[in-house]
Amino acid sequence: MPVTVDSKLQSLKTVIKHEFNNAYGKLSPDSFCNKVCTQIASNSASNTYDLLGDFPEFKEWTSARQVKDMKEHSYTVSNKNYEATLGVKRMDLENDNIGTYRIKAARQAEAAIEFFNQSAADLLKNGESALCYDGQNFFDSDHPVYENSDGTGSNTPTSNIYGAGSSAAWYLLDLSKSLKPFIFQQREALKMEAITNPNSEYVFTNDAYMFGSSWRGAFCYGFWQQALISKEDLTAENFEKAYAQMRKVTKDGGRKMGIRATHIVIPPDLQSKAEGIFNVANNAAGAGNINYKKVEIIVCDWL
Repeated sequence: MPVTVDSKLQSLKTVIKHEFNNAYGKLSPDSFCNKVCTQIASNSASNTYDLLGDFPEFKEWTSARQVKDMKEHSYTVSNKNYEATLGVKRMDLENDNIGTYRIKAARQAEAAIEFFNQSAADLLKNGESALCYDGQNFFDSDHPVYENSDGTGSNTPTSNIYGAGSSAAWYLLDLSKSLKPFIFQQREALKMEAITNPNSEYVFTNDAYMFGSSWRGAFCYGFWQQALISKEDLTAENFEKAYAQMRKVTKDGGRKMGIRATHIVIPPDLQSKAEGIFNVANNAAGAGNINYKKVEIIVCDWL
């Protein structure tokens, strides 16, 4: 029985979607984006994050429940559409010349992950000039922290910037919480679709079939308290001071938030310095290193 164009086309669809999904499945779980972002579903054109200060604290129940009046901050993030297209020439299909399209399909998945990683890295890079939920830049020296737990009283400006240097930026993150400091907002998951109907305008005009990947969503900021930026030289002393600064962060009302940096994000140029600070158990004299494995190093190629 001869192999028809329709059967070849069906096989091509299967191959391209398999290669795309396989490549994405292998690379996505360990991606930079997944490490630093919490994925939140979106069911409309935008998400409004009504981050209401802090949740009520546990306390002894001595009478009727005490309902905390919270100060509301509204932070709306609109979804955007993104796509990439792979064209397959009709003659390539008819001549069984489709081997390279396997690689192209896998590469398209890799490109999507690179886009997600770059978008997550841009949140860090742009954090000194992009607003977060409290109306301040994400990395800022004047985040408002109020005297009372309901967001009233005097304001103590709080910084998540360490030092005033001009060296390559490095970032301390607390990734141990249920909400990470950055948000991957997803309206439509990454998918691969095909236009192969010979009567379609694209196929007729281009004498080619189209396989397109698409994603709809956005990237935005979570809690600034879980992140700190520094452009001081990356040294053990500067790390220790920045680490201590994060641990002092309080919520409205003055109670500590239990913030503890778990990761340091660095550009590739700082990898050797970071490994010398965090991955060496003893110094040259044999003394123990108090910063050994204190945080996990994330080298971000997109910084």
